[in-house]
Amino acid sequence: MNDQKIIHDAADEIDPITFEVMRSIFEFASDRMATVLQRSSFSPILADMLDFSNAIYDADLQLLSQAANCPIHLAAMKFSAEEAVKCIGKDNVYEGDVLVVNDPYRGGTHINDISFIKPYFYKGQLIGYGVSRGHWMDLGGGGAGGQAFSTHIAAEGLRLPPLKIFSEGKINQDLLAIIMNNSRTPHFIKGDLQAHLGALRGAEQELQRACDRYGIDTVSKAMKKIQAYTEKMIRESISKIPNGVYEAEDYADTDGISNERVKLKVRLEIKDTSIKVDFTGTDPICKGAINSPRANTISAALYSLQFFLAPDAPQNQGMFNPIEVVLPEDCWLNAKWPAPTIGCTTLTSSKITSAIWQALAKAIPEKITGSTCSECNWFVASCTSLDGKTDVFSDLPAGGWGGTPYADGMSVTMDPLGNCMNMPAETAELFFPIAYEAFELRKDSAGAGQHRGGLGAIFKVRFLGGGELGMETSRTIEGSPGAAGGLPSAVQRASHIHADGTTEVIGGVDSRGAWRNPLLSSHKFASGDVFMFESTGGGGWGKPTNRSVNDVLEDVLDEYISIEAAREQYRVVIDPVTLTVNEAETTRLRGQAK
Repeated sequence: MNDQKIIHDAADEIDPITFEVMRSIFEFASDRMATVLQRSSFSPILADMLDFSNAIYDADLQLLSQAANCPIHLAAMKFSAEEAVKCIGKDNVYEGDVLVVNDPYRGGTHINDISFIKPYFYKGQLIGYGVSRGHWMDLGGGGAGGQAFSTHIAAEGLRLPPLKIFSEGKINQDLLAIIMNNSRTPHFIKGDLQAHLGALRGAEQELQRACDRYGIDTVSKAMKKIQAYTEKMIRESISKIPNGVYEAEDYADTDGISNERVKLKVRLEIKDTSIKVDFTGTDPICKGAINSPRANTISAALYSLQFFLAPDAPQNQGMFNPIEVVLPEDCWLNAKWPAPTIGCTTLTSSKITSAIWQALAKAIPEKITGSTCSECNWFVASCTSLDGKTDVFSDLPAGGWGGTPYADGMSVTMDPLGNCMNMPAETAELFFPIAYEAFELRKDSAGAGQHRGGLGAIFKVRFLGGGELGMETSRTIEGSPGAAGGLPSAVQRASHIHADGTTEVIGGVDSRGAWRNPLLSSHKFASGDVFMFESTGGGGWGKPTNRSVNDVLEDVLDEYISIEAAREQYRVVIDPVTLTVNEAETTRLRGQAK
């Protein structure tokens, strides 16, 4: 407590104008990292899909600023940086060094998310760190992109402990050779590595310029004051939530090995200006590859809460200080070696968000939304061209967000975990032997409500020379929950359309009601075959019968919902020929619903 008071007293010496200038410098430094990484990276998953994150930290490895990149990476990167500096030794880290780690059990998420950590010095004095994390297309394993969905982490690719990839500015060629030797896409690696290095150097230049202009003491004091400022904003926001205990559950359809659903339970304890997030009661570690490392789980819990706290506050360590996360030891949200984790970011974190939002709906129903599609729907495919060359292609078919107390949900938008983009069709077809055939809104995919959820999509891609596809997805048994009386969304489904036109469901429920495991690994497609995925929308908000009749009619005319759904879910009867509302029958049905 005394140490904290000393820090705050020293920080108070910063005047308001200098405070704002320094805050802008820190934010610009992390934003510059993101710009450099996107513009200079080689692989489409970084350059076009933006599956990366960047942040800067103070000398104590407390978050100082982060770019608006992937939420699931951002809070987790601190754990990777702490593990790397602890392992290498703070006294063994020098100017020009860059550390690398992707071990899920050492602050990582899944193996493809690789973190680079650079210490920043000013005239020989450590002033902070930069961390740049990116999802690399492939780092080996039993399936393209690591999607082996096996029972051991070794099947998911090359797992790096904290190491130096650069020592005082000189690259470790042996380590680089090992990484390239263990990838299906070595042609991207050198370029992506240099892009991460460029990003880290960009932020370093901004911090050093700040020290040149304002002095290292002022910069250091500003760091602490900005963190304290954010913490004050977050605590004030928490104080507006009624004290109490709020619980909820959500599920993964399967761990890929068992056909049983995997439960996630969360208990939010709101007390004055703090929140405890307790996952006691969650199912044990799974055999399959959806286990979440501690850093990933904490990151998901933290970003899920920030949506409803103070999202406009400067993003730094102050966001997290009022929040405590409790994780049981034997829990699939606290993965230990050798539990596989490939689905942890894309499948598991989205269920954490959904559960937390359902719990918050009991505390602040006037602010909460229906659940999003709660999936990333990440697929990876090795694809072969007609001349026999192979590459690795990936995409993230997005779904809808939940309805809100104020408006309908957004359609075809990445789940909160990612903040990524879909692969542009032009880029995909230029790089890979595939052809996009559809990416369109999916009728009747959204949860009904006074404010309906956003719509999901129908996605189709044709293999021009064959390939093998791996995918993680869920929401194939039940859709995403609604809020305040809103209905759940539709279920998701993955299908294989053969070149002769026959279709088989390869993930989810088929036309006969049979369910197939949606965690796919190395599913083979022949030349001319099509992969189709039908994503879900978001859950609805409010009772569907409270939606205006005119809005329901507009949704039918826009082909967002069918005439059948208008009658069954909204109790609005529309003539299929004239496309007008039968007002008498609608009044009768809505009267019965009340």
